Amino acid sequence: MRAQFVLSEIGVGLRRNLTMTFAVIVSVALSLALFGGSLLMSDQVNTMKGYWYDKVNVSVFLCNKSDAESDPNCAKGAVTDDQKKEILGDLDKMTVVEKVTYESQDQAYKHYKEQFGDSPLAASLTPDQMQESYRIKLKDPEKYQVIATAFDGRDGVQSVQDQKGILDNLFGLLNGMNWAARAVMALMLVVALMLIVNTVRVSAFSRRRETGIMRLVGASGFYIQAPFIMEAAVAGLIGGTVACGFLVVARYFIIDHGLALSEKLNLINFIGWDAVLTKLPLILATSLLMPALAAFFALRKYLKV
Repeated sequence: MRAQFVLSEIGVGLRRNLTMTFAVIVSVALSLALFGGSLLMSDQVNTMKGYWYDKVNVSVFLCNKSDAESDPNCAKGAVTDDQKKEILGDLDKMTVVEKVTYESQDQAYKHYKEQFGDSPLAASLTPDQMQESYRIKLKDPEKYQVIATAFDGRDGVQSVQDQKGILDNLFGLLNGMNWAARAVMALMLVVALMLIVNTVRVSAFSRRRETGIMRLVGASGFYIQAPFIMEAAVAGLIGGTVACGFLVVARYFIIDHGLALSEKLNLINFIGWDAVLTKLPLILATSLLMPALAAFFALRKYLKV
């Protein structure tokens, strides 16, 4: 009987404040969708880091004849065979180096044509203008500075470049976008909490006569407060369910039937469904507990029992 009474009161409260309940559901859904989206963005960035950092190389570019005429780093002339052997021998001795691959001028020209064949500059280049290089795979991508310190400014070396620096700029941008999403999420959560508090306050005021009678007949504080807390929890749970739906639909259409099918993005390792599904219980739990706690503390102020 008591359970039936509490459930009936929840239904009454939700119907009486229908517009505010709808506002709570929408704000909770949007804020938790952003919350889940920011978590998935973090997972995506970490997945991309693990995938790409494992493939980045440090490149030691060697001086060619053109560099000897125009680049101060190659003032002593193009790299010699003895210098190339010495550089390769020193690289092989370094403990941070996992693998060294030599790229000739012809190979560099071929790769350039494959990547930038449509560029007007590609038609004017010749293989002898390209640079020989050693492509170095490190055991730890963070140890780039060891290579740079050892070979920067060395005879025959034009420059030492780290592909990780380019990726760091990309991941910095993605992390910035992620933090922006979290800031919007925090704002939406504040709005949702304010709506929940106001909804509980209006609901408690509209039923002050019933709660007064319940006090007179000796009802416990928890028994009086339970319908209000559960109203907020139900509204929040509906919003959380909508947020989960947003994430599932976004994963399905944006990644599975969008980005993942693009030929230009086929080298990106996208997060899987397991990353999405593991976030859903957290979102549902948050959508249930957050409104319930907000309602509980609001009732302590606006509903004296």
